[in-house]
Amino acid sequence: MRLLTLNCHAWQEEDQLEKIEQIASHIANRDYDVVCLQEVSQLMETPIIDGNIRDDNFAYLLQQSLARLGKTYAFVWDFAHIGFDVYEEGAAILTKHPVLKWDAYYVSRSHDTMDWKSRKIVRATIDVDGTHVTFNSCHLGWWQDEVEPFDEQFNNLMARMDPLEWTFFMGDFNNDALERDGGYDYMMHRGLHDAFLLAEETVGVETIQGKIDGWEENQKGLRIDLVLSNRKVDVERVGVVFDGILGPVVSDHFGVEVDINVSR
Repeated sequence: MRLLTLNCHAWQEEDQLEKIEQIASHIANRDYDVVCLQEVSQLMETPIIDGNIRDDNFAYLLQQSLARLGKTYAFVWDFAHIGFDVYEEGAAILTKHPVLKWDAYYVSRSHDTMDWKSRKIVRATIDVDGTHVTFNSCHLGWWQDEVEPFDEQFNNLMARMDPLEWTFFMGDFNNDALERDGGYDYMMHRGLHDAFLLAEETVGVETIQGKIDGWEENQKGLRIDLVLSNRKVDVERVGVVFDGILGPVVSDHFGVEVDINVSR
């Protein structure tokens, strides 16, 4: 099973349509089973095509680009808050496998869509060749944030987890795995397993470099985009992608891909 997580920085990138095509080409070539995306946006005023999905929804356009490449992916999406004053911003999950059920839920104190710190998780249970696996596309806040503390959001995330289900939490956790005694350690001490630490092979480490939105004072490389599981799994490889080496840079975040052996 091959997984990908990417914070898209949707509609904030130059040459955005070209970058959607680049992401689609990479997904098609790597043949991911499941893709978790964050900062998946659409303009507030564009036409609705289905439910709350508008015709410029980043995940929808990515799905259409994949279809033109002969790849069929379903996607689920919901928005958490208004971003940059004009966008409905949320998270999405794309998969080439059947979606058995899905939902979305807030983990933040605020459920106000006008509050940019409101955080909503998109969750889907997927049939991966006969194995049922639940995926959460996550975009959490910062450690010791006075308004929206990370530990509360993470506790709310765990409260939603069924311990009997094999569950992945993938996305932008806004806490550096290279920095100890913070949000990353808080998660690791509560029973989750980091695919990066389980991998037989790793390629690359950092998923952001320097100053980006939300990390305006940062001057170094951080590993904040993670693939976590509630079970200790057999991870063959973890690689940083969309970093200019393994794929073009398409966002202010790099992506992370994970190869998991389900059969062993």
